[in-house]
Amino acid sequence: MNPELIENIPRLHTALAEWLACLVYILQLPHRRRGAGLWGRAVGFLAVQAAFLYLTDDVPLALWMPCMAVAAAGMLTMIAVCGRTPLAEAGYLCVRAFMLAEFAASLEWQLYTYIVQTVPGWGVWLRVLVPAVVFAGVYLLLYWLESRRRADYDHLQITPRELGAAAIAVTAFFMSNLSYAWADSPFSSSLAVDIFNTRTLVDLGGVAILYAYHVQRAELRIKYELSAIQNILQTQYAQYRQSRESIDLINRKYHDLKHQIAALRAEPDPAQRNAWLDEMEADIRVYEAQNKTGNPVLDTLFTGKSLFCQKHGITLTVVADGSALNFMDSMDLCTIFGNALDNAIDGVRALPDRDKRLIHLSVSRQKSFVLIRVENYFEGQLQFENGLPRSTKGDAAYHGFGIKSIRYSVRKYGGQMDISTRDNWFELKLLIPVPEPSPAG
Repeated sequence: MNPELIENIPRLHTALAEWLACLVYILQLPHRRRGAGLWGRAVGFLAVQAAFLYLTDDVPLALWMPCMAVAAAGMLTMIAVCGRTPLAEAGYLCVRAFMLAEFAASLEWQLYTYIVQTVPGWGVWLRVLVPAVVFAGVYLLLYWLESRRRADYDHLQITPRELGAAAIAVTAFFMSNLSYAWADSPFSSSLAVDIFNTRTLVDLGGVAILYAYHVQRAELRIKYELSAIQNILQTQYAQYRQSRESIDLINRKYHDLKHQIAALRAEPDPAQRNAWLDEMEADIRVYEAQNKTGNPVLDTLFTGKSLFCQKHGITLTVVADGSALNFMDSMDLCTIFGNALDNAIDGVRALPDRDKRLIHLSVSRQKSFVLIRVENYFEGQLQFENGLPRSTKGDAAYHGFGIKSIRYSVRKYGGQMDISTRDNWFELKLLIPVPEPSPAG
């Protein structure tokens, strides 16, 4: 059979399949357009895509591939505009949508052709019924599968490695259309039924491989994030232990100084020396009084951070009831407060005006909860992504784990995290429920 005599899939069916495939992925994106802004643009893209494919229905075979490339570019534009997503992410989703559309259109037309040949008499109703049933089944199933993994679309973080997905789609498309475009190749078929089967099955394989590829890359990203967060936990705890040793040494030094001062006072000294000794003793009392929260882990952390802030001209104010957090693990305390204070210090350290290098930290009981607030002076605009501030460091894909590790530790205790900016202040607020005491016995 001459492939040119095989009835091709109607171009309007292809346009509808491509449009629906784009919508499957657009509707997963958290920052997509919504309401009239989405559907008005989507309908416009459908009209343009349908008109283009209809007008290019009879182009020579040499122009068929360029026309398909233009149609794919239309899908890319629709995803980028309606999904409000970067071009790299739109390209990745376009590859998956294009493969899905090829499969849906091929399956629909194969079933239609089969039913027409075996059950004559349906006429125009078959042209409506088969696409409606097949498209509804295919796209609702894919929408359900993708919705179960909607969290994957919060941080696609497309890199050049995702060119592998494009290679998969191009290969599947080439193999599925081999008998249509190159009838005389060693791998082509002259039987219409074989051509239909090959196209549908190869496209199905392409869809399945791309879905498995997406799941695998998402799982690898999650493992990477958990590994990075675990490294942060270990680092913060190691810093706490180092700080503890350093502060114990400082405490011993101050204890020795008190005895030295007492010995000096027993000697006849000038009034100026007495004044100097009084000042020194007062400083020691201030040091002994600060960062006594009722929780030894917090005492160590806050003292270490206070010394660092004093060295760099940062005013750190701490009002904390550390005993309210005695139910928390030491490593979690190091993670939460170590990362929170490190982020605040990074936020104010570069400010040229030392009077603006301000950090306030408070820990208080609020009925059956503990409220933690860390505030620092903030200049500039902060962009949020999925409730978290977007990293201002060079490579956002490999930064921002400090905030994520805080959220991870807080959620272990059933708590919630909130981040906001107002009136030149950055505020991190954590609300953690206090567990009920275990019954005695």
